[in-house]
Amino acid sequence: MSNSKLNKIKELYDKNPTNPLASYGLANEYFKLQMYEETINQINEYLKIKDDEGAVYRMLAESYIGLGKTKEAKEAYNKGMEAALRHSHDGMAEEFQENIDFLE
Repeated sequence: MSNSKLNKIKELYDKNPTNPLASYGLANEYFKLQMYEETINQINEYLKIKDDEGAVYRMLAESYIGLGKTKEAKEAYNKGMEAALRHSHDGMAEEFQENIDFLE
């Protein structure tokens, strides 16, 4: 990912920070660039405006893993399981449980 792409997405986000798609897109770009602290911060902003169905918690957990924060990664996967089950994504919930088991 180039910085110009990141800058374009930041501009879109800055124009409308309450747009969940822009917020998620910015978090995703940070993640692709392995900017894990920024990813975590942006996901937390995203979750203030959107009830995610679960997938964003995978990115959140993997960002914590990238920072060596296993406890926080497990917490993210647990929240992701709750969200996935609320939205009838049983397979995603199972995947998150497997990831938690792997981290233990």
